[in-house]
Amino acid sequence: MDYKKAGVDIEAGYKSVELMKKHVQATMRPEVLGGIGGFSGAFSMAAFKDMEKPTLVSGTDGVGTKLKLAFIMDKHNTVGIDCVAMCVNDIACAGGEPLFFLDYIACGKNFPEKIADIVGGVAEGCKQAGAALIGGETAEMPGFYPEDEYDLAGFSVGVVDEKDLITGKDLKAGDVLIGMASSGVHSNGFSLVRKVFEKEMTKEGLNTYYEELGATLGEALIAPTKIYVKALKSIKDAGVRIKACSHITGGGFYENVPRMMKEGTRAVIKKDSYQVPPIFRLMAEKGQIEEEMMYNTYNMGIGMIVAVDPADVEKAVEGIKAADETPYVIGAVEEGEKGVTLC
Repeated sequence: MDYKKAGVDIEAGYKSVELMKKHVQATMRPEVLGGIGGFSGAFSMAAFKDMEKPTLVSGTDGVGTKLKLAFIMDKHNTVGIDCVAMCVNDIACAGGEPLFFLDYIACGKNFPEKIADIVGGVAEGCKQAGAALIGGETAEMPGFYPEDEYDLAGFSVGVVDEKDLITGKDLKAGDVLIGMASSGVHSNGFSLVRKVFEKEMTKEGLNTYYEELGATLGEALIAPTKIYVKALKSIKDAGVRIKACSHITGGGFYENVPRMMKEGTRAVIKKDSYQVPPIFRLMAEKGQIEEEMMYNTYNMGIGMIVAVDPADVEKAVEGIKAADETPYVIGAVEEGEKGVTLC
């Protein structure tokens, strides 16, 4: 008896590391010390030594049941982007710059090429965010996960000068809300997605082309989460102060928008201020989901919302466009009970 006969292939683990090295290397920043394969990742504090009060901000998350689509479609090179996005968008939402990322993959069986595909997606997400992939863990857990399935999670650490933290404390009535377009469902609410499309959750069903989507169902649903780090930095570089910010994730508008508001202020968002992507209309119709529940579960086409002074709207919009994202002026801040009104 040996470890391999127990279901854990150490040699496959070594091969996975070799295959993923090129992806990891592509994410390196000057502050990274050492290379892949050590017991920990080292990152120099030179990145923020000139800040007045450097403040660390962090985020951790997973991909959730969206992974089920990756299993069915046998497509594993984009879910890593989702994993990174869910972490770094939260950091950027606080005004932070993501510095580095670490991932954790747990699988029933280590197929090196598949693991390298997953990490390739993580690395792509890190490149989009400007973060270094400085470490991670691949755990082969036979008997705990089915052989062809895995889970993926990670965390990121970023930095911001304390004076630049986005807290919402200076938010006031009259401030303008600007939304940035999402790429689709992103990585939340997939338990409901899979229930709505229960009969389509097969390779053939997900490969079915939908005219209204302009894509197959699988392509529309597995589209990776947008990473808004560069867009938020571009707004700042344009000389605009972001007063408050909300990453529209699980809980949709009703849970996430109030998190950016301060007491005595209310967000008023116009639903007709932008075009809701067809995937959400298809889901609502097919699943007979009420509109309020859709806005309470999904991003409905807006992945990030910022609040700025009315005088800064034009510069903020141009900054978002300069980062190749699509902005919409979707509403304003009013006096009232802390929360959000969709009208």
